[in-house]
Amino acid sequence: MEVICRDTATADQALAWQGRSLWLLDQRRLPQHIEFLALESAAEVAAAIRAMVVRGAPAIGIAAAYGVVLAVETACQETPSDWRRQVATDLQLLSEARPTAVNLAWALRRMERLLDGWSGTAAALVPRLLAEAQAIHAEDIAANRRLGELGAALIERRTSVITHCNAGALATGGYGTALGVIRSAHAAGRIERVFADETRPWLQGARLTAWELVQEGIPVSLMADGAAASRMRAGGIGWVIVGADRIAANGDVANKIGTYGLALAARYHGVRFMVAAPSSSFDLSIDSGADIPIEERDPEEVLGCGGHSQAATGAAAWNPVFDITPAELVEALVTERGVILRPNPERIARLLA
Repeated sequence: MEVICRDTATADQALAWQGRSLWLLDQRRLPQHIEFLALESAAEVAAAIRAMVVRGAPAIGIAAAYGVVLAVETACQETPSDWRRQVATDLQLLSEARPTAVNLAWALRRMERLLDGWSGTAAALVPRLLAEAQAIHAEDIAANRRLGELGAALIERRTSVITHCNAGALATGGYGTALGVIRSAHAAGRIERVFADETRPWLQGARLTAWELVQEGIPVSLMADGAAASRMRAGGIGWVIVGADRIAANGDVANKIGTYGLALAARYHGVRFMVAAPSSSFDLSIDSGADIPIEERDPEEVLGCGGHSQAATGAAAWNPVFDITPAELVEALVTERGVILRPNPERIARLLA
């Protein structure tokens, strides 16, 4: 793995195939430092996903797809007579990197279909796998732009909005889901200001969402997560707009911890609640959010900040990364295939049929 420093970068350049390696913009270092990691093995990709170098469900899926390319390329050089065994080990590493984001498993299944149907050499398979990974990447960008347009159309008049975590170009192949809606609505003159939750403990809102919006020239005000309800009560907020890491068959949504509280506050204050996600974020094999696995990370992420301990010595911490927002709190699910208002299993099944 090589670290590559650059003076400038944009959110749409956060993930790219360069030569024979996957370049990832190290999101742990933003916005103060712009560094790319050049990854040359599936194990490095899996480690980067676990370590939050790349995050956001669609971006994780795209990175994993490129990881499969690296797995086969490495195996055909190191174990050409038994390359499938090595690739199977690498696929397991990738699949276990993050348990909640369904796009990871979705992208791996799509790549595995090429592997399963292949009877030629590993070397001949590499360019086909690369083309498939690049197609997944391009399709995600196109889906984001389409759902951005559909979501923006729901914002009927100029207003301010709240968003949580980062569901922008950094979390996807490019353009973004929640921020894709906001970008499209801003271009149409319907966004007055974005209020971005800072999003503890990784501060994705402070470090990433604010960075993206400043780059785009979209007015943004950062606020502590606990300030959102008071901001709604003060008035002027038309929508809460968030992304999703997994959506169950009944419309329950797994997203960054704190999303559920936002949805409750939005319902109380009469603010509409929108979830923007590509159709690959739906998991129809799961009936409800109760069945979605919720990743828990190191308690030290809560007990400290930026690598510095801040909590009282001896204190424990509970650090779930995601929570479940019930479908009844969601006004609109926006996908590239269309909009589902007041989602339920029948409406979701009909749209995705």
